Amino acid sequence: MKGNRKKWLMAATAFIIVFSAVVVTGCMKSGAKDAEAADAMPRIVVGGDVQYPPFNYLDEDGQATGIDIELATEAFHRMGYQPEFVTIDWEQKKQLVDSGEIDCIWGCFSMQGRENDYKWAGPYMISRQVVAVAEDSKIYTLQDLEDKTIAVQVTTKPEGILLRHEDARIPQVRNVLSLQNRELIYTMLDKGYVDAIAAHETSILQYMSDYKESYRILEEPLLVVGLGAAFSLNDDRGIEQELSVVMDEMRADGTTEQIISKYLPDAAEYLEVEQLEK
Repeated sequence: MKGNRKKWLMAATAFIIVFSAVVVTGCMKSGAKDAEAADAMPRIVVGGDVQYPPFNYLDEDGQATGIDIELATEAFHRMGYQPEFVTIDWEQKKQLVDSGEIDCIWGCFSMQGRENDYKWAGPYMISRQVVAVAEDSKIYTLQDLEDKTIAVQVTTKPEGILLRHEDARIPQVRNVLSLQNRELIYTMLDKGYVDAIAAHETSILQYMSDYKESYRILEEPLLVVGLGAAFSLNDDRGIEQELSVVMDEMRADGTTEQIISKYLPDAAEYLEVEQLEK
């Protein structure tokens, strides 16, 4: 009996080893086939600001990740494209897409006010442009910004809103400091060089989480915007139309919410794009 039991155990162990080797080999072959299939897809070059978490940033391994990276990868794979993500000078984004150096701009890019500058796919989610101050600041409303100095990232919607003075809710501010490096706006606020900063609420929340900072975000937003992927007006391939359809499909089947939820709580709140279309 003992001899039979020993033989049975040896046979079972051998089977497990062989089966495991087959599974591992199968997974390796499957992974290799997936990689080969992706490599065989036509490339589409996506330009963005890679250091803009939680939308675009580099992980610990130096790989591009974030909400927009995952959404773009899924969407373009469904369309039969392999996206290639490149870091661009954000100030030169329109020239780059118009020249064909990149195929599209995708990186927490607000559509509002730029509808006629590009061909758009989207919106795929919404974002609040907000003002944030130090916790002990006496600024509580947009009206309290009168004669104050505010830091923003250059070419962003908050910069335009504060410089144009077209919103009756926003008083005349003393100065708007436009900085190319997004993270410097937080440094300016921490050092007391500015009274407030203005940016996407999601990026401010991410910065506070990453660096253990604590700011107070004003309740009233500067603007609620739709985010989209921008193509050149000269681009006649119709990719933006197909991409818009795929974005709608991803929102309907839950893929977009699933991806956003990896990075932000209450992901469903960012999918209420209907309010932008009223």
